[in-house]
Amino acid sequence: MPLSDVQIRSLKPRGRIYKISDANSLYLEVHPTGARLWRFKYTWYGKQKRIALGVYPEVGLAEARRRRDEARQKIYEGIDPAAERKRQKLVAKFKASNSFGDLAGEYIEMVTKEGRSEATIEKMKWLLEKLRPIANMPIADLQAVDLFAVLKKIEAQGRYETARRCRSFASRVFRYAAASGRGDSDPTTLLRAALIAPKPKHHAALLEPEELGGFLRALDGYSGYPITLLARKILPHVMARPGELRLARWAEFDFEKAVWTVPPERMKMRRPHYVPLSRQVIALLEELRPYVGGEDYVFPAFHTWKRPLSENTMNAAYRRMGYGPRDLTAHGFRATASSLLNQCG
Repeated sequence: MPLSDVQIRSLKPRGRIYKISDANSLYLEVHPTGARLWRFKYTWYGKQKRIALGVYPEVGLAEARRRRDEARQKIYEGIDPAAERKRQKLVAKFKASNSFGDLAGEYIEMVTKEGRSEATIEKMKWLLEKLRPIANMPIADLQAVDLFAVLKKIEAQGRYETARRCRSFASRVFRYAAASGRGDSDPTTLLRAALIAPKPKHHAALLEPEELGGFLRALDGYSGYPITLLARKILPHVMARPGELRLARWAEFDFEKAVWTVPPERMKMRRPHYVPLSRQVIALLEELRPYVGGEDYVFPAFHTWKRPLSENTMNAAYRRMGYGPRDLTAHGFRATASSLLNQCG
């Protein structure tokens, strides 16, 4: 005879577990503690099995019957309800252990082993921090709208380029997840036209021969910390990125062949870069050697020989010479070289 809510509420615990049947193999299990648990029993290829359907009164009689009917439908379709539930739990556990943050960390570790530069790795970690709102979400459940909300908050701060870079980094993580079997697709592809395009900002540079000549004359007449001064004099000659120059080590310079070899880990393209050294640069390096010893960093920091000059040291020196941030930056010398060399054909 089917159960009723009045009958269920009147059930009292006994010294051991007992069962009260409803209909179609649904029954209630009453424990000595007073707990009342819904169970459904069925036969699967001759084997007696059962699954739990919830706890009364959180799961009422009507809901228990609905869950029983769902299980019966699965059996009719050839699906074992117990096996299906176990699979769903495994999927949920799998998703929970593969959050966006977990996969991003794996991706960063992978590219670190590939030999990417320290600056590149730190930039990725910084971008991951910006994406923290989705870091704990299962990557397989993330949709374009989830990332869109995060990127729009970044845009609201006026940081359009940061939002664009976050989308690009997230795309690489999604593709890594898909390649490793823990994701299905890259939802960021839908966002390419949904973000504000940042206006390109060029590094301040001296683009006319007269401007460059005036700067070099001013530099010759300027006194200051000799290591910084010599770094400023060398930079226009070698046309390197400031980070490549300030991280230079003496072992990279071949004075006999007049070549500076920048190792691949400091290059964006991950290939060694060969910089020919003019006689003026060699003379400046020889002038520099007595100040630093010629063993490790070519341009060490002020207070320790174990670290190179900081990123801002060069630009701060230009400011003291009277060149503001809109007039000149250390990175701008690449634009200077490109412009003037192209003008020369």
